[in-house]
Amino acid sequence: MTNKRIVLTTAGSRDEAQRIAHALVERQLAGCVNIVSPVESIYRWQGKVEEAEEWLLIIKTTASAFEQVRGAIQALHSYELPECVCLAIEDGSPGYLQWLEEAVQ
Repeated sequence: MTNKRIVLTTAGSRDEAQRIAHALVERQLAGCVNIVSPVESIYRWQGKVEEAEEWLLIIKTTASAFEQVRGAIQALHSYELPECVCLAIEDGSPGYLQWLEEAVQ
């Protein structure tokens, strides 16, 4: 296993997704953020089944930067309870993983 992580979150608009992505990369909390648009989300919120068009952010970072990424998502996000899920990267291209290490401060 590596110390690299993928963090997932969604945003309610393209503008919000881009704003969060730019902030994370500019702050060197992420080496790269992919925005997948749009995705259809069906979820339970406050006792009701909801449906929304959202933009998925795939954030590449490190384990040591995760808490700051989570805090930035919370601070920058318009949702009351934004998604923030962290997945471990088991292995990957050595060159890419090295680049990611250097890109995240």
